[in-house]
Amino acid sequence: MAVFAPSVPCWVDARLPDLEAGKRFYGELFGWTFRAGEGPYADAYSGGRLVGALSAKRDGRMPTGWEIYFATDDIAADTARIRAAGGQMVTEPVPAGRAGVLAQAADPGGAVFGLWQAGDRAGFEKRNEPGSFCWTEVYTRRRDEVDAFYESVFGYRGTDMDDPGTAESGLDFRMWSPAGTEPGPDTAIGGRSVITDAFPAEMPSYFLTYFAVEDCNRTAGHTVRLGGRISAPPFDIPHGRMAVLQDDQGAVFAVLQPPVPEKGQSEL
Repeated sequence: MAVFAPSVPCWVDARLPDLEAGKRFYGELFGWTFRAGEGPYADAYSGGRLVGALSAKRDGRMPTGWEIYFATDDIAADTARIRAAGGQMVTEPVPAGRAGVLAQAADPGGAVFGLWQAGDRAGFEKRNEPGSFCWTEVYTRRRDEVDAFYESVFGYRGTDMDDPGTAESGLDFRMWSPAGTEPGPDTAIGGRSVITDAFPAEMPSYFLTYFAVEDCNRTAGHTVRLGGRISAPPFDIPHGRMAVLQDDQGAVFAVLQPPVPEKGQSEL
């Protein structure tokens, strides 16, 4: 069983109005297969390895979307740190059978995320490969409070990508690296972006989940053919080519196609 260091993303799942429709959509888009999981979940597999889960919403008032979970080896201690740092608990720690213990929390800006303390299940069996999770970032209007929150709760060390000399100079974006690592792109496990005044005031803070793909343009086109939508058309970034998409039930996610190595450059 894979072991995830505390504070590292280890799991994603989506709450959808129609579970069977979700299985059809993501099965076609990413080639996922599904098996009945713990409770109301359908576990998703890519190439026979676990990549996440889908679940049917039990209450129509619940939001439709993807949720990110961060690994913890002491969920009670993390819950206390969340409250002390100005966050709120949405769901107190609760056992998920023998798989582990989960909780849901909201940061000071209102973005919701999960905690996962592993039992029999550590989390992903596949990541950073086509058809699997590769990145997450929180979008917020309360930048300073949110930065302080995650650095206090999880011990993240930040790298501001608007520092002079960086490729993303001028962007208000922070990468987070786990405690005990040298901060920077090589160790980053997620990031923070800012919701600007260009977006509607009612847009809430949220986490955006990224999945790796082999061809960003093709995946965006396939999304539309499956009944989904393109929220942000494919565009190039220093780390590849990305797009922001919606499935046919409104759940938002992003896809990232890694850059092609230059001739003579190793892919590793």
